[in-house]
Amino acid sequence: MLQVQFKKIISIREHFSVFAEQLSYMKRLVAKKTLVEFWKKHGDSEQYLKTWYETAKKSNWKSPNDIKRTFIHASVLKNNRVVFTIKGNSYRLIVKFNYERQWAFIRFIGTHAAYDNSNAQEI
Repeated sequence: MLQVQFKKIISIREHFSVFAEQLSYMKRLVAKKTLVEFWKKHGDSEQYLKTWYETAKKSNWKSPNDIKRTFIHASVLKNNRVVFTIKGNSYRLIVKFNYERQWAFIRFIGTHAAYDNSNAQEI
């Protein structure tokens, strides 16, 4: 009987593990307000930024390679930063990731020209 109960415990843990993996997603996207303020000034970016935000929120990226599978034109920088092109490269979005905790920190959103004048590695 003890062996049967032990098998049930293992089975429950296996099912919970699979269930927990399915619930995994980007737990925290910091500075959405930055995106909202930007699309209020640049209305043509709103739908693109909303789509990026919803995609990121539902993702379970564990590495830059996972991001590249979702956003093939994203550029990986040092210090866990990734640059996303928004609206056909009209705008650039820089996000710093903590893959272990599933956090994303929006560091910059701006025009391509503003991005060129910034230091993307340090933002």
